[in-house]
Amino acid sequence: MAADPRTRLQAALGETVALHEHMRQHAQPVLEAAAAVAAAMRGGGKLLLFGNGGSASDAQHVAAEFVGRYQRERAAMAAVAMTADASVLTSIANDYTFERVFARQIEALGRPGDVALGISTSGASPNIVAALEAARALGLQTIALTGGDGGAVGRAAAIHVNVPSAAVPRVQEVHRTLLHVLCDLVERAFA
Repeated sequence: MAADPRTRLQAALGETVALHEHMRQHAQPVLEAAAAVAAAMRGGGKLLLFGNGGSASDAQHVAAEFVGRYQRERAAMAAVAMTADASVLTSIANDYTFERVFARQIEALGRPGDVALGISTSGASPNIVAALEAARALGLQTIALTGGDGGAVGRAAAIHVNVPSAAVPRVQEVHRTLLHVLCDLVERAFA
């Protein structure tokens, strides 16, 4: 029997609030991620973002916040969403495999001093793991933003921000909040 709409609404909001509260108590990785991105930007580096599905959209959203602005007028900051170029994505997927779509871009665009930020609600995305491994091999700082228990994606990054839930919509909601906090903290570092 389906729950009535009011009950479902209250449950969804309650789940999201509980996860946000959890992140308040486990904020250190978020602070470390912001410090790493700010240090990269200060040193002339860039932020390379990637994810699949809704996380691809999140990567593009965050890149736009850095290149444009989040809330403050400031100089543009170098950020690239490696999810936005259909020609690059499909050529790599066709010529290599879909597992290489982000790793190959890291190899082309990443330099020491840059930050690679992979987003995976499951923590199990092979193409995110491959990209983080490629980034680490090239000397980039690596950050994973995950759900579930973080899985292989979390283990592949130097900084792991985990939203511990198997409910993908709830993870995505908290990811978006954390990504906005990241933008805010980095922007304030340059104020």
